[in-house]
Amino acid sequence: MKVDTLNSEEIQQLKSAALEHLWMPSRDWVEISEQGGPQIAVDAEGIRFTDSEGKTWIDVRGGYASVNVGYGRQEIADAAYEQMLNLHYFPQTSTTEIQVKLFEKLAQITPGKLERAWATTGGSEANETAIKMAKSYHTRIGESGRYRIIGRKGSYHGATQGVMWLGGYSNLTDFYPAYPGIVHAPQPHPYRCERGGQSASECAVLCAQAVEDLIKFYGPSTISAIVAEPVTSSVGNAVPGDEYWPMLRQICDRYGVILIADEVVTGFGRTGKMFGLEHWGVVPDIMTLSKGISSSYLPIGAAIVTNEIADRFGSDEDHFRQALTFGGHPVSAAAALKNMNIIESENLVEHTASVGKYLSDHLHNLMDQYQFIGDVRGIGLMQTIEFVKDRTTKESFDKSIGLGEKLTEKFRNQGLLLEASETMVSFTPPLCITSSEVDEIIRVVRSSLEETSKELSLH
Repeated sequence: MKVDTLNSEEIQQLKSAALEHLWMPSRDWVEISEQGGPQIAVDAEGIRFTDSEGKTWIDVRGGYASVNVGYGRQEIADAAYEQMLNLHYFPQTSTTEIQVKLFEKLAQITPGKLERAWATTGGSEANETAIKMAKSYHTRIGESGRYRIIGRKGSYHGATQGVMWLGGYSNLTDFYPAYPGIVHAPQPHPYRCERGGQSASECAVLCAQAVEDLIKFYGPSTISAIVAEPVTSSVGNAVPGDEYWPMLRQICDRYGVILIADEVVTGFGRTGKMFGLEHWGVVPDIMTLSKGISSSYLPIGAAIVTNEIADRFGSDEDHFRQALTFGGHPVSAAAALKNMNIIESENLVEHTASVGKYLSDHLHNLMDQYQFIGDVRGIGLMQTIEFVKDRTTKESFDKSIGLGEKLTEKFRNQGLLLEASETMVSFTPPLCITSSEVDEIIRVVRSSLEETSKELSLH
């Protein structure tokens, strides 16, 4: 559907139907209605999309940080179409050529000896699968008492029942009781280090030691795995100090704990490496993937494991007891494989490292200009600016002043799809973004910061 095929009556009918029948995530349909929404996207290319009103926007968040190669890639659509015409699904107990090629490719590009992948439809399923694999593995080696999973406070690993509790959020009361056996380690967040570290390195060491302390406290014989993102997107793209991941790897090896790296956001070039952990030369036991694997052209994910783990599931008696009807769907697999070819052929990983630094430099310039920006952080095209009332105390603004709402409104008025809160705003555009498009974004962000700082008398 193209924008020029919609008249005003059709647009209103669509919005009315959406308000009546569509349950959008984390949105209040009453508020959406009052704002004249919902916004309906009808066309897109590169980093831009057009809505039903005919307005063109820059998608600064890249569709949940997932549209890595950008919108409107005809070659991905063609690959999916060809696969759908050829074989849209597979008979039970069989597989397809495209699925085999995709998972062979994953084994080739992931670091270390990650060799065998279990296919899912998305990141939540991938992380659920990884946790089940870890527990099943320990059962198969005679350590069935290892049922606890370590998550990190403030992390997000999905919306399904087994993983939604990993971040220790307090707003999940609707879904009590909590999933049993989850314990929480501190986040290696250099700017807001729970353990009081005064530098990225100090915070990294203290937070890694805290993981070991948890293992000792509960007993190594009860701990199955730790789940962690290489760079924590949910707390505003916090990059740990260089000591953290090597220490975490050593701790897991010391106590027989499985290290699960959630690369759902950080994978497929977003950090300026193909995978986030490559920045620290660390190989996990299980890596979970989604989002950038297909640039969200079709739903797909995976949990890829070492042969050491996979080999414990190789007999009829010990097979992994899970089946997902749409996991690794051949049409999704075709889209994913073509997407990976684009990432490699267009050198988008290297491009991300370069343009990500360009974006970061501009954001640091804004920090020099505005005292209410307390921190600029990130890596590659995962960048965040954090707002503070006072740089010395790092006190955050009260929500009542409406900082986030004012900034978001100003971004929208100038064509940026970019949401700010009272504490931060994050930038995760498609990896195909150019330096000139970064300039466009920065101009809008700078003018919005300037206007808002005057309105709220911020210094």
